[in-house]
Amino acid sequence: MGSRIAEDVSQHPLVLAITGASGALFAVRLMQVLCHEAIDVHLAISPSGAAVIHQEIGVMLNLQQPDLTRLVSHVPEWSSQRDRQRIESTDWSTLLKQRFHYHRYDDYMTPIASGSFRTSAMVVCPCSGSTLSGIARAAASNLIQRAAEVHLKEQRKLVLVPRETPLSVLQLENMRVIAASGGVILPAMPGWYHGVASPDSLIDFVVSRILDQVGLNNQMIERWKDSQ
Repeated sequence: MGSRIAEDVSQHPLVLAITGASGALFAVRLMQVLCHEAIDVHLAISPSGAAVIHQEIGVMLNLQQPDLTRLVSHVPEWSSQRDRQRIESTDWSTLLKQRFHYHRYDDYMTPIASGSFRTSAMVVCPCSGSTLSGIARAAASNLIQRAAEVHLKEQRKLVLVPRETPLSVLQLENMRVIAASGGVILPAMPGWYHGVASPDSLIDFVVSRILDQVGLNNQMIERWKDSQ
């Protein structure tokens, strides 16, 4: 596929979807960062995504009207005192109201289901194998998969963050099809060259690379520098 025309990402909203792969903390950290960005976010969460969130971080969400404040204010037990204070002192409720627009995963009568609704990019984090398959086959069974199809057909940036391992030939083929169609496959594989002090450092590495892909500047990690 040809390169895409770069636009100011703040002109159009970002779509974020959370599906049922392990790695809920990647989504939580991404949401926390996006709350502070000058960009609207349209969010959808699958039932499997909500189940993983409950299993991994203990937050139960009612997907009809989820309490997103409980989600973004979650503090992992290993977090540093500085990060804990930063999260606990933030008015997440106000930031979420300003930036986030929630859509039910089964509601096709929402803006993100249509290509006529302009967006800057879409991120699926984490991305489950079934979501990957539905997108690759253009066989959408929910709003998340439909929105991803829209981004591919409109030639907008689509970033999928799978975490499952090992990968089957079928999953690899689905990734190949999506990449050949213009999507970005960004596995949740953190690097170790940026000074890993805690699991937070590994989460921030992946989130930083996601933000890079959608054109949002960030200083979440120490980047590779010229040694000269």
